[in-house]
Parts: sequence; structure tokens; C-alpha cells
Amino acid sequence: MKWANIRLFIINFWCNVTTLKTFYLLYSIFILLTAFATVGGIKNHITQNNIRQEHQIKARQSWEANPDKHPHRMAHFGTFAFRISPSLGIFDYGLESFTGNMVFLEAHRQNSVNFSEATFSTGMLRFGELNLALLLQLVVPLILFFIGFSSIAADRENGTLKILLSQGATWKEILFGKSIGLFAISMLFFIPILLIVIIALMVFGDQTINDFRWLRLLIIGLGCLTFLFIVSSLTIVVSTNSSTSKNALLRLLGIWLLLVVLLPKSAQAMGNYWFPTPSKLAFQSTIEKEAIQKGDSHNPNDPHYNALRDSVLKVHNVSKVTDLPFNYSGFVMREGEKITSTLYKKHHSKLVNIYKSQNDVTRFSSFVNPFTAIKQLSMTMAGTDFSSYIDFQNKADDYRYQLAQTMNELQMEYISPKKESGSEGKTHVVGHEHWKEFQDFKHKPMAFSNSIKEAFPALISMLLWTIGAFGLLLFTSKRAKAI
Repeated sequence: MKWANIRLFIINFWCNVTTLKTFYLLYSIFILLTAFATVGGIKNHITQNNIRQEHQIKARQSWEANPDKHPHRMAHFGTFAFRISPSLGIFDYGLESFTGNMVFLEAHRQNSVNFSEATFSTGMLRFGELNLALLLQLVVPLILFFIGFSSIAADRENGTLKILLSQGATWKEILFGKSIGLFAISMLFFIPILLIVIIALMVFGDQTINDFRWLRLLIIGLGCLTFLFIVSSLTIVVSTNSSTSKNALLRLLGIWLLLVVLLPKSAQAMGNYWFPTPSKLAFQSTIEKEAIQKGDSHNPNDPHYNALRDSVLKVHNVSKVTDLPFNYSGFVMREGEKITSTLYKKHHSKLVNIYKSQNDVTRFSSFVNPFTAIKQLSMTMAGTDFSSYIDFQNKADDYRYQLAQTMNELQMEYISPKKESGSEGKTHVVGHEHWKEFQDFKHKPMAFSNSIKEAFPALISMLLWTIGAFGLLLFTSKRAKAI
């Protein structure tokens, strides 16, 4: 296999494609779609983050504006946590439109994340949003199929293959030359998108956040290059194994439908069937029942807290809770918060594991579907996947727990032990300056190391598919026929 011959086939393929007027029409339409997706992505990113940051500031101002008040009332007054859209969300929306972006944080309750874009949109959203990642992952492969479907089949039909082979060219040189030529054509679609994302990150990205965006973009870029080579190789192999150009086109369209629509939907359906999830009502009811069994901190006659009271009195060698050196009601609330939070984390972890099992069906289907592999890799590195959403949930709940326990600590320290119960009026209060001492919620993106772990199956899949693409070209070169 001579590189000089491969280079000739690459140049020949490039010239044949770029001299067609239909190619420039197709390319112009793609550029228009790219411009539309870019404007939409940047506008959506800026608008969403401005809204979320504005409301986060208002929530903080509302928290700090509270007057002197009982700490437990402040714990129930609560605050809000807003999820900031990652910088690479400009490129790949991922699940951003379907997962919530705000959660209300209060004592004793772990509220769900709400206000996703899907809740305010029509059913058309389920068909996907036009973004740069979608163009690269779905539209460009379709374009490459239309460009390359006749590359070998047409040469067989018009007799060109026999002439090439009789003049000393080998099947390996022909297949690799045309595959690399089609891959080179794909760079005309990939490079503009890459440059747009780089410029968008430099201009609109939040430079104060250390989210490894450039390393993430590098991994996404390498993944997309690998994916485009796989698609190019697959196109040439199908064209080689087809008797006519028409058959090659039909086969490629069938492959596109299978890999883009049928397999992903089937994987999702199988995941939901194999790993069913409980309803929201059943999930919350289970937690509440276990919490009641463990003990109700708001019930003065609860057996668990009666035993707790007796043990505390014994340790401090006093006969009444009013003789303790701290406010006993605050101590009870602290214990109750610890119990309910532990129960919630246990059940929430089980629920998340079910969702992860469902998602794993799709994730591991990437080993038979390169379209799923690049989608999973792109979402994970962009920080718009399910794991990033769960990471926000966990961070918000950790903050909620710290807020509730801080308020309980204030009650224990500043509310007189003689005040056994009650949070009404102006006698059971602490100074409002303590509200400012508790730090505001600041959403930080998921750690890069965790993102890599989540993307590991997709990375391995892309590597295997690349090896498979080379192997498929070599295998086809040994069995291909000129007639």
C-alpha cells in the first residue's frame, strides 16, 4: 500500500465532490443552520444564566432582609439554589431542557428540582433542539452518507474500478484513499463549528470558574474527529459492498435510521422496562413512614425522643430540660434533621441507582452504536448529562442540611434553655446579623475527574469503533470485487 497512491485518491475524491454545484448549495444550507444554532445556543446560555443568577441574588437578599427571628422559623423560611448552565452548554444542550434548574431548600424536606424548560414547552421539544452538537452528530453523518454513497458503487457501475485495478492500484489504497477523502470533506463541516465554540467560550464563558473547559473541549473535539472518521469509513464500506449506487444509498439511510432512532429508543425502553422506578408519591410516602418509625421531632410524646431526652438529662445530671446548658428544642431539631436527611439520602441513592441502571443500558449500547457513544461523550464533557444534574442535586441538599443545622445550632446557643418550646413572638429570637454569616449557595460544576469516570465507557467505545473501522476497511479490501 503506497501513500502516494492513497494521496491521489484523496485529491481525486476531494475534487470530484467540491466541483459539484449541489455540494455548495448543501454546504450553504449547513452554514445557515450552524449560524442559527450558534445564535440560539449563545442567546439561550446567556439568558438562562442571567435569569438564574438574578434570582439567586434576589433569594439571598430576601434571606438577609429577614428581621430578628427564631432560627427554626428561618430554617423553614429557607432559600433557593439555582443551577448555572455550563459554558459548553453553548455547544451541547444535553439534558438541560429536561432537568430542573431550581430547588427550594428548607428544614426537614428535600424538595425536587423544578422549572425545566420542558415544563414550559410544547411536545415538540422531545424531538430535540437544534444545537451545534446535534448538527455534528446527526446532520453531518447524513450529509456524508449522501456525498459518499456512490464513491465505489458508481465506479463499479461505469467500469472505472477495473481500470484502476488493472493499472496497479490496490483495494486497500482505493478504500483508504476514499475514506480519508470523505473524512477530509467532513472537516469543512467540523472546523467552522469548532472555531465557533472556541470563540464563544472565550467571549461568553465565565473565566472565573475553573471547569477545565478547554480540556473538555479537546476531548469532545477528538471524539468528534474519531466519530467522523468512523462514519466516513462505514460509508465507503457500504458503497463497496453494494451492487448499485441506489442500493448503497438505501442501505446507508437504513443504517442512519437504525443507529439514530431505533436503537437509542429501544435502549431507553428496555432500561425503563428492566429497571422500573417508583412514583413520586410512593417515594415520598416511604420516606415519611420510615421517618415516623424512627421518630417525629415535632411530637413531644414520641418514644424515640422521650428516650433521647432521658439520656441527655442523665448525661448532664439534671432533672428538667430547662436546666440544660443549651436549648433542648434546638437539640431535638438537630437530631430530627439528621434522621430525616439520612433517610432521604438512603432512598434517594436507591432511586438514583435505578436511574443509573436505566441509563447504563443506553451507555453500554454505545459499543454497538457509535452515534450513542459520541452523544454520551459530548454531554458528559459538556456537563449537561444526567450525572451533572445529580451532582447539583447532591450539592444543593448538602447546603440545605448545613443551613438547617446551622439554624439549629443558633437555637441551641442563643435561645434561652428556659424557653422549652415555641418560636412565635419577639422573645424567642436571635439577631438578624447571623443570617448574613451563613454563606450563599454557589453552584460549582461537576469535577472533571468525575466527568471522565462517567465518560469512560464512551471513550472505550470510540476507541474500539476506530479500531473496528480500520479492521472493516482491511477486511473489505480482501473481499471486494470490481464487477
